[in-house]
Amino acid sequence: MIPVVDLRAEYLAVKTEIDAAVQRVLESGWYILGQEVAAFEAEFAAWCGVSGAVGVGNGTDALHIALRACGIGPGDEVITVAHTAVATAAAIALTGATPVFVDIDPATYTLDPARLAAAITPRTAAVIPVHLYGHPADLGQILPIARAASLRVIEDCAQAHGAEWQGQKVGSYGDLACYSFYPTKNLGALGDGGAIAGNDPALLERARLLREYGWPPQNRYVSEIEGMNSRLDEMQAAILRVKLAHLDIWNNHRRRLAAVYAAHLPPTVVKPVEQPGCRHVYHLYVVRSTDRDGLRERLRTAGVATGIHYPVPIHQQAAYSHLPPVSLPATEQAAAEILSLPMHSTLTEKQIEQVCAAV
Repeated sequence: MIPVVDLRAEYLAVKTEIDAAVQRVLESGWYILGQEVAAFEAEFAAWCGVSGAVGVGNGTDALHIALRACGIGPGDEVITVAHTAVATAAAIALTGATPVFVDIDPATYTLDPARLAAAITPRTAAVIPVHLYGHPADLGQILPIARAASLRVIEDCAQAHGAEWQGQKVGSYGDLACYSFYPTKNLGALGDGGAIAGNDPALLERARLLREYGWPPQNRYVSEIEGMNSRLDEMQAAILRVKLAHLDIWNNHRRRLAAVYAAHLPPTVVKPVEQPGCRHVYHLYVVRSTDRDGLRERLRTAGVATGIHYPVPIHQQAAYSHLPPVSLPATEQAAAEILSLPMHSTLTEKQIEQVCAAV
């Protein structure tokens, strides 16, 4: 079976370096918020092209803390998409704010700027554009609309480590940016992890306070604000430092594999696009078919694993049924047709050709 992702192979590719990093942490005797986390935060911020980063427990917490750092809370509305991992909406709800869903651009699966302005109300406080599957959202239109309405912009970069818009990495445009290091991500830990990045020192400092009970460094155990416990641990930080050094090479490999897909897939499926001025990093390689379920079953029998990211839009899930009903036709059609084909950093071009032949 050709897997959608192969985490064991990705570990083995850098096993010697990861094992040495883990051993270094074990021998240090310091396992929470130590030198490894500080070093990773600095290295990751530099790689992203921003002034600072704050390591947290996971990507959902990154979004939650970023929203709170921006002052988002009960009574506020936050505009985002329903075609995303539920973490985006969950983080909004955790602050007490209300998620407001708008439709997607069917070509990129990201927030449709044409729907954004109409969704803004006096209660709207922020917008979260999701850079889905590794492709940037249309920041060229989203940012001016948000700024004109004095909205905070928090970029959801959980699937877009290294994606670029206009030659600059996503995550460097909004007030804050949020990353997940879930193991399957382009930059994945061997466990959970996340980060908040940005250029505003006051927002970053507030995020640091929020991640650990509101404790300032100079007065530990005394909370200045109501915070939480969401700390990137030393082991994961050390592992992420190893992987970060390889990330550009791995992203380039994903782009080469995507080119092989584009050259060999038949016209019976709709292939992903890379919009002008954008650099796609193909966290997932998502095609569309009007016979998605039939195609998926035939690929399974041919030895090709697939995924569906995501089968039920958030606005149609029971947990969010209390929100006002909304019609999102592009989102709903995409959910019925999308199929994720194998894509990971140790996949070979020969395997891609086998997948294409099966398709």
